[in-house]
Amino acid sequence: MITITGKPVCSGVAFGPVFVFSREESTIKRHHIESSDDEIARFESARQQTISELGMLYDKALAEVGEANAMIFQIHQMMLDDLDYIESIKNIITDQLINAETAVAQTCDNFVQMFRAMDDPYMRERSADVKDVSERLIKILSGKDKDGLVTDEPVIIISDDLAPSETVQFDKSKILAFVTEGGSTNSHTSILARMMNIPAMIGAKGVLSADANGKNAIVDGFTGTIYIDPDEATINEMTKKKEEIDKQNKLLQQLKGRESVTKDGQKIELCANIGSVLDVGNVLKNDAEGIGLFRSEFLYLESNDYPSEDVQFAAYKDVLSKMVNKRVIVRTLDIGADKQVDYFNMPKEENPAMGIRAIRICLQRPDIFKTQLRALYRASVFGKLAIMFPMIASEWEIVKILEIIDEVKAELDSEGIAYSKNV
Repeated sequence: MITITGKPVCSGVAFGPVFVFSREESTIKRHHIESSDDEIARFESARQQTISELGMLYDKALAEVGEANAMIFQIHQMMLDDLDYIESIKNIITDQLINAETAVAQTCDNFVQMFRAMDDPYMRERSADVKDVSERLIKILSGKDKDGLVTDEPVIIISDDLAPSETVQFDKSKILAFVTEGGSTNSHTSILARMMNIPAMIGAKGVLSADANGKNAIVDGFTGTIYIDPDEATINEMTKKKEEIDKQNKLLQQLKGRESVTKDGQKIELCANIGSVLDVGNVLKNDAEGIGLFRSEFLYLESNDYPSEDVQFAAYKDVLSKMVNKRVIVRTLDIGADKQVDYFNMPKEENPAMGIRAIRICLQRPDIFKTQLRALYRASVFGKLAIMFPMIASEWEIVKILEIIDEVKAELDSEGIAYSKNV
């Protein structure tokens, strides 16, 4: 038996065969070109194809792991539109008269080193995103397909680390656990494991050299330990641990449909937060007593233009109808700071977190605000709606909001459109 420890990122116990995920390394051959214009055109064609593929990955991730985790592919698309990144590649092609694959690889190395040198752990983690985007671009330039998970049975995946595009392309029904030599708690692999609620560990040094492919193993996501070719005593111990976990989960399942009351009789409301209409299925599956926060900005982040009143109405109606009179708290648009939308044409600010964002944008652009409020009030007849206004800083803002709400109600009344009087 081989025992390797790392850092746990998602609890649970998994038994099964090991699948060592290895990708074919792109061997980039540097060669001289005759025409930089032709090579730049080839690069541009591959860049557009890469952006298109990332769009398809975004749609797949949106359906499987939700809007928050799918956004990584929008960030990857933005990286491919970054002028510094594009100009670096084009300049290398022009100045050195070399092929696009080599120019992309050189630019990737430079950007990766830049990110890894940053103090912020989150920004250091973005070096993996630059590498993932660049490798996808190089494979398209080279005419090679991306690697995937090829297995007929559920497996424990072992790898050095996994890029977002790799994890999203996996068949989730075939994954028992993730174990990586590298990675971090901020990595996409860790986030995906927590979303899927499967055991996972990172920093398992030496796991790739343990010759584990095809062998049976046990992953303990509580302690961050993998047992390869486990002995009978370990199998018995881990089996008991898994049985205990399964027993606890069954007890939790029995709480569905029951009131949330503390031991001293205090009734509380146990609600869920969502970022998309697609999240409602999990809310209902886990018997939440309502939606405590519906982040409405996903409608704006996923659109190339301001979402219309009818588009917003359909989304709010869908959620309210599915929640069947359980309270749904919708937060009005919270754009700004880290959530920028191109078509809003927001000026750059020294400190965007304290600048024009959320309710401050809505009050500066009342036409956008009124469109959302009209959609919300129209949808209010289909369920139990509450509205939350983000980033309130002063009393006058509340007064102004109430004035605009009265205007919206008056418009709906004049048009003969029904809305709830109990929002």
